[in-house]
Amino acid sequence: MSEPVAEEYRKDLSTRHINMIAIGGAIGVGLFLGSGKALNQVGPGLILIYAVAGLMIFFVMRALGELLMYRPVSGSFAEYAGEFVGPWARFATGWGYWLVWIVTGMAEITAVGEYFQFWFPQVPQWIPALGALIVLSGVNLIAVKLFGEFEFWFALVKVVAIVGLIVLAAAILVFGFSDVGDTAAVSNLWAHGGMFPNGSTQALLSFQIVMFAFIGVEMVGQTASESANPKKVLPRAVNSIMLRILIFYVGALAALCALVPWNQFPADGSPFVHAFTLIGIPAAAGVVNFVVTTAALSSCNSGIYSTGRMLRTLSQDGQAPRAVSKLSSRAVPARAIAVTFVAMLIGVVLNYFVPEQAFTYITSASTVGAIFTWGMILIAHLGYRRKVATGTLPAGTFRMPLAPYSNYVVLAFLALVVVLLAFDAETRIALYITPVLAVAMVVGYLVARNKQQSPAPADQVTR
Repeated sequence: MSEPVAEEYRKDLSTRHINMIAIGGAIGVGLFLGSGKALNQVGPGLILIYAVAGLMIFFVMRALGELLMYRPVSGSFAEYAGEFVGPWARFATGWGYWLVWIVTGMAEITAVGEYFQFWFPQVPQWIPALGALIVLSGVNLIAVKLFGEFEFWFALVKVVAIVGLIVLAAAILVFGFSDVGDTAAVSNLWAHGGMFPNGSTQALLSFQIVMFAFIGVEMVGQTASESANPKKVLPRAVNSIMLRILIFYVGALAALCALVPWNQFPADGSPFVHAFTLIGIPAAAGVVNFVVTTAALSSCNSGIYSTGRMLRTLSQDGQAPRAVSKLSSRAVPARAIAVTFVAMLIGVVLNYFVPEQAFTYITSASTVGAIFTWGMILIAHLGYRRKVATGTLPAGTFRMPLAPYSNYVVLAFLALVVVLLAFDAETRIALYITPVLAVAMVVGYLVARNKQQSPAPADQVTR
């Protein structure tokens, strides 16, 4: 006899799980690989760019944190958008976020296949990609605690790698050992053309590269309904995000630029590999490839988790098929996860057959989707604060600093990032896709609303 189907999530994510999920969400593949292009474009001033962008993300997370303390629910920001903006906002935020993680997961799982070829060049790329997708989907289907364990260790690998770099850089600067010992100096941060050697315009354009490195930081909000003590754990996790950005992004980039002058980093390679190689660590490429593979697996793991919960939330609200709302006997949204598995599997197949340029067009949809999600969190928070001001809802204790002015500042900043997309040929495609996605969202919402408003058949009413 089978076990009864659970109706609620289990609160099996511990404090260490939540903390590492928050860390993992703030450290992506973009830091290990993408920062090379940005560093070449901006110079050492990229450190300040990451700090400013990190501050903007911190305010987004504080807005989300205040909403989470008001009502910790799965599918958090979609629920808040629905409550404080309107049903259309719930639909657009939920499906938009689902799309962000589906296409991100497609890209990351493909990247896993590419990274595996570093060690096993004779193995076809699709085999490790498929294997990773099957394993991670299985992990998410078994239990949320197992997902938490995997994410804990994935995040720990990234943390150890970055902290190791910072400690090693500090030791080289003090004691002058290794192959870069004679040239490593803190003055490298400004001695080669200044902090912004390529001008303020290039620095401004780099914001649209930097912001996308933070995609996933909001995922900690998805864990609210499965946290053992959300009222205690989530504020700590949110408050520590700025410190983590300062350590892992600002600290890592400062260490890299102190060890090696910024103009010696290749634009199309990992600055971590380049720095470790110059230091004289023979296994540098292998170590960084392992870390990047782990980061890609972590991102895909998080994507499966997030999309499963978000799809179930949409289903419960009548904005997705009802069938995917059921939880398994292990209290996980198995049907929603299965839909995610199929969607990401299609991505792997498409990337195998379709030219790389076409796949880039698909994944570019995630850029605008992430900005829309962050913006909607800020707008929903404004709606919540208005109800608090009128006495409709009680004021929380974990309040966003400087609201509502900080909301408007960050919203203006996000709008600026969208505008900056138009100035780069590689990101401009996101602006072309946005109207298409907007039309699709409108049509989808109207269809879902009509189904909700349609009267049930007579045979169902009389049952």
